[in-house]
Amino acid sequence: MRSLHFVLGGARSGKSRHAERLIEATPAPWHYIATAQAFDDEMRERIAIHRAGREGAVAGAWQTHDAPLDLPGVLEKLPASETVLVDCLTLWLSNLMLNDHELKPAAEALLSALAAREGTTVLVSNEVGFGIVPDNALARRFRDEAGFLNQKIAAAADSVTLVVAGLPMKVK
Repeated sequence: MRSLHFVLGGARSGKSRHAERLIEATPAPWHYIATAQAFDDEMRERIAIHRAGREGAVAGAWQTHDAPLDLPGVLEKLPASETVLVDCLTLWLSNLMLNDHELKPAAEALLSALAAREGTTVLVSNEVGFGIVPDNALARRFRDEAGFLNQKIAAAADSVTLVVAGLPMKVK
């Protein structure tokens, strides 16, 4: 049965761990679609921490797929009935922006790929609109585009959870 969950939160809010718990409550195998790119030591360390947490769950249950740019394409290639976790949409968005991709068609392709899924899909995203107005045009555009993307995903989702200080709060 199709189920689309959207998990939002700030940096280090516990949103990824909450999303992993949602996935681990379903039968394996579980597909983890990673949108991060390891451009520096800090990001390599963050990726390693996330990967170690998943590998400690159930041996061999997680299959990792990298999708820094073609998230819809990777989603479409996976078995439609199997469980998927996408972490995270804001990194995917920043990758698209920094590579001069058109954002509206990318979002439409993502929504289309999600609509074709038959199993459980959990998407993680940062809520970046709670802070101060950024002082440069690129950061303001990113904040705005993230807000627009999050609204589209939330509208399509069956459930939306906001995670604050490790506490999940049901929004939808």
